[in-house]
Amino acid sequence: TRERARMAGSNASEGNRKGLFVVLEGIDGAGTTTQGRMLAQWLERRGRTVELCWEPTDGQVGSLIRKALQKDGPDLDERVFALLFAADRIDHIEKQILPAIESGRDVISDRYVLSSLAYQSTQLDLDWVRSLNRFAFAPDIALLLDAPAQVCMDRLDSAGRGGERYEKTQLLERIRLNYRQIASKLVEEGQRLETLDASLSIEELHQRIVEMVQPLLREQ
Repeated sequence: TRERARMAGSNASEGNRKGLFVVLEGIDGAGTTTQGRMLAQWLERRGRTVELCWEPTDGQVGSLIRKALQKDGPDLDERVFALLFAADRIDHIEKQILPAIESGRDVISDRYVLSSLAYQSTQLDLDWVRSLNRFAFAPDIALLLDAPAQVCMDRLDSAGRGGERYEKTQLLERIRLNYRQIASKLVEEGQRLETLDASLSIEELHQRIVEMVQPLLREQ
């Protein structure tokens, strides 16, 4: 259960985690941002204090990544992106995630380690990317929102988005397959990770997420 989800975790986090740590993952357009907000509201209605966060963060490194991801951003080597994401994650864990869960607040993160593994391994060695993130402890549960790339691209187009570094249909489909394969591997290693159908309606998907998170509240 919770102990299993901590496998490969940071020693600093052991024994101090009073709040839940939930991660939402998926390709661009899968709905992680919308579902994160809805889950936060659901938890708050149950009297819990929630910190909603995301990667890249709004910190100095995360802001640099956001600029670089833009269509007119600098053409950085994928290794540079992998290192920047790992650096931003260290900052995120130390300044936001750990302080929150150690004080009893629930943390919902829109993306975390699995994003780096899925996105960067389209061009880089997966084991190398994973080694860069070995400091990052596992969440209590990660929820992979899985939908075909074309569905996600249609959503991005409808929202007037699209055009960032990774927002191309064929590339997103490759990333989606990476997500699925790597998620299966992490489950085999003992991490608590569930894959959900993100082509469902917003409300239906929210209900599936609630079904996954509710048992964690009872375990506490």
